[in-house]
Amino acid sequence: MTVSIWRYAHLALAIVSSLFLLILSVTGVILAIGAVEEKTLAYKAHDFDQINLAQMLPALWEVYSEITELRVDHNQFVILEGFDEEGNSLQAYIDPRTGAVLGEVKPQSDFIQWNIALHRSLFLKETGRIIVGIVSFLLFLITVSGGILIAKRQQGLRNFFTKINKDFFSQYFHVVSGRIFLIPVLMLALTGTHLFMVRIGLVGGENQTVDHLLNGETLEQKDLVEFPIFQETLLADVEKIEFPFIPDDPDERYVLKLKDRELSINQLTGEIVEETKYPYSLILEKLSLDLHTGRTNAIWAIILGFASLNILFFIYTGFVITFRRKGTKVKNKFNASNATYVILVGTENGSTLSFANKIHQQLLALGYKSFLTEMNRFTLFPKAKHFLIFSSTYGLGTAPANATEFDKLITKFPQQQPVQYSVIGFGSKTYPDFCGYVKHIDGLLAKQPWAERQLDLYTINDRSVAEFIAWVKAWNGKTSCGLSVTPAQYSTKITGLKKFNVLERLEVTKDNATFKIVLQPQGRQSFQSGDLLAIYPAGDGRERLYSIGKKDGDIQLMVKLYPNGLGSEFLYNLTKDHSISARIVVNKGFHFPKKAPAVVMIANGTGIAPFLGMIEENKKKIPVRLYAGFRYNNALSKQYRQFADEAITSGKLIDFQMAFSREEERKYVMDLIREDIAFFSELLKNEGVIMICGSLAMQKDVEEILADICITRDLGNYKGQILTDCY
Repeated sequence: MTVSIWRYAHLALAIVSSLFLLILSVTGVILAIGAVEEKTLAYKAHDFDQINLAQMLPALWEVYSEITELRVDHNQFVILEGFDEEGNSLQAYIDPRTGAVLGEVKPQSDFIQWNIALHRSLFLKETGRIIVGIVSFLLFLITVSGGILIAKRQQGLRNFFTKINKDFFSQYFHVVSGRIFLIPVLMLALTGTHLFMVRIGLVGGENQTVDHLLNGETLEQKDLVEFPIFQETLLADVEKIEFPFIPDDPDERYVLKLKDRELSINQLTGEIVEETKYPYSLILEKLSLDLHTGRTNAIWAIILGFASLNILFFIYTGFVITFRRKGTKVKNKFNASNATYVILVGTENGSTLSFANKIHQQLLALGYKSFLTEMNRFTLFPKAKHFLIFSSTYGLGTAPANATEFDKLITKFPQQQPVQYSVIGFGSKTYPDFCGYVKHIDGLLAKQPWAERQLDLYTINDRSVAEFIAWVKAWNGKTSCGLSVTPAQYSTKITGLKKFNVLERLEVTKDNATFKIVLQPQGRQSFQSGDLLAIYPAGDGRERLYSIGKKDGDIQLMVKLYPNGLGSEFLYNLTKDHSISARIVVNKGFHFPKKAPAVVMIANGTGIAPFLGMIEENKKKIPVRLYAGFRYNNALSKQYRQFADEAITSGKLIDFQMAFSREEERKYVMDLIREDIAFFSELLKNEGVIMICGSLAMQKDVEEILADICITRDLGNYKGQILTDCY
């Protein structure tokens, strides 16, 4: 729903070019694999970069009776064409130091040649080359607009690589992979566009030929090893050498083609007779070809291969995002100038819009003049009598993407007539700032002289249909509109659920409201410790997420039982051999960092669950410390201690510290961190990783302590070393 010229430009360009990009991406992956395979051939000489022509040419003449041409290809393989001592013609890869034949020169396979032709021209000759060039330029525009959208999403370039807010898989993958492959895809687009411009003659230049004045005196004939130009020229700088056809004929010359120029050399004296300098445009063309194909570097070819493959996923996930965003179709029969009911929506991923649109459609069906728009399009509504504001909250109390300008607009466009308003907020009570932005909106409207409150603020927890119907009933009572109060009218469809069997569920005790439940996935399901399990206890769209600890292929959850808690009571009422429907939510941003030099895990309460699984799977025995905070030192905490002692003995954990906030000696997990402040300072300095799981309030306190460490010890930006999964 967010109106953005960049988003629409990004989408329009993708739609126009998607079919061609699909072809270019598939062939690009194949050609990248081919480029890497070429690099595996053992035809490159040892110390290739150190060999000069004065070393190579005399050695070759000792082996071959006649040489017509020598080439150095993009793999730095040396190819010789000529005749051996027995008079047999030869075209082979050789060792430039000895002249020994290393292998036969074979043409590219028909399959690779077919893909090259398809990639370059779509089998349409010059017309196809023009299409490919235009698509390359469109890919450049798509990449730039995508980068701008990511920057806007992350609220600036400074936060470009900070943690991505996870809405659903396609959105998350699209943004994360877009950041990773931004430069390679941009390079593919730029170089492809440049090669197209060269092909049609938009860029280019003229060779510049310089005749060298020869010494008037007859120069003494020299051996090849004494030619200054051959002594100065490395084989790595050579593309091709054409040999004299007739030996000892001063009119027959060596033609030496380098990367930036071509030299004609007297075969007797070694003097440069003529020099042709290539234009910069030709040098840039060669560079573009190298960067576009990855033919000169295997690592770059692999990167380009993955980038090409990723374009395929960009196309898929991009259309999934579009269809999901457009899944809720808004039809406005009326406009801002004549609507009496104005519905303003603030949403990040479209779920809030679904509720708002269902109200909008009912109002239209009942004959009311309803107009639905986003909050960032707030303006004067001269006929409006009712404002309905549906909004979510993004992050910790901030505005969602299409409501960021609402505060300014409500001041800029004061309504000229009294308008009754009702604010409905959507969020989750697992966050301390539950509906924080919506509360701000409600307070802002209350201060407007033209605004008249129709209902108190209503907040909807986890898209609860029952809570939303409570608002509908209250609003019906105020307006007599007669909106539907049937739950099915507002329920959302849940997809992608899998079966999980209950293997074990422990009991709670008087001093411990936390219980463990172990679930066994049915069928093949891939997950790691740190991923999330989403359950839907009431089957009505209300989702509960629990952080997973993986143990022996099963899912281990630590859950705090809340009285009348939707998710916790549902799980607690399960017994062994029961089965539930749920889904795995991949949480890549909170997987164990296997390449980190050291890892610190910080948890409070049930946030310890994923860390138990990660420690269990720490096969490489990366140094790990665990800091945990609980209320009481009860039987469960003693089990954690026993687990930690065993992990320390096996080398999977090096230290475990606990703090108890309700015991006689009160202590919080933040106190443990302060006591080890020197250790944390060194950890951050040495690029160690800190993982935090638990409450958002705890995360905030921990990050404030770490920020203080950075200020006092000048450790710079540590954000990339902190992984969080807090609620």
